[in-house]
Amino acid sequence: MHKWLDRAAPVLTFISILAIWETLCRLLAVPSFLLPTPSAIVIAAFAVDIGQWWAHLAATLEVTLIGFVVSILVSVPIAIALTNSRFLSRTLLPLLVVVQSTPIVAVAPIIVVTLGAGLLPRVVITFLITLFPLVISTATGLQATPPELIELSRSLRASRAREYWQIRLPFAVPYIFSALKVGITLSVIGAVIAEFVAAEKGLGYMILFSTSSFKVPQAFAALAILVTASLLLFQLVVQLQRRFFLWSIPASR
Repeated sequence: MHKWLDRAAPVLTFISILAIWETLCRLLAVPSFLLPTPSAIVIAAFAVDIGQWWAHLAATLEVTLIGFVVSILVSVPIAIALTNSRFLSRTLLPLLVVVQSTPIVAVAPIIVVTLGAGLLPRVVITFLITLFPLVISTATGLQATPPELIELSRSLRASRAREYWQIRLPFAVPYIFSALKVGITLSVIGAVIAEFVAAEKGLGYMILFSTSSFKVPQAFAALAILVTASLLLFQLVVQLQRRFFLWSIPASR
């Protein structure tokens, strides 16, 4: 019984929040254009053709996944370079910090003006918002390798490539997946920001269009779909780690 309650606690908490939300909005007679009830959000969601929802969702997922994959392909080599070269660490890392410190919302319009209004600028915005945490976590994992293993590999005259591939990278896997879990949610945020700036479809565009037309329940419906997609992508990363790198997950107590 206790185990069942422990598993059901998140769902019961979510249902309780929705019930309280619905009750307070009805008792206080809150206008739907300020804060719609959950029931009004559901009605607004079904008022839109499901094919339209799928089109907007597919557009957002396309930008999210492309930007996420590109950030992975770029961040791992950068992390290896940072840990392998003191010169690059002293020169490249400050540039990454500057990029991360620059508000992406302020840079997004400039990127769109420079690269146009197609898919590319949205992918670049998503890539930029995801890159830094992936680089830092991967580099931290590479540097967390026990020094005695590094000394042993060097005493056996292992090449630097084998040192990274067979020793450093396996030790960095938990750090990399921690960054991937953060990065996939940041990718969704980056895709939405890009759609706010320049897009003709996508859930971010749907939210912007709905709020500008005072269709707030529809905007909340798009937001609910966006949050659900983000949670599913997060769980996808979790399941990939459990499926292929189960050994990297700490044993639960």
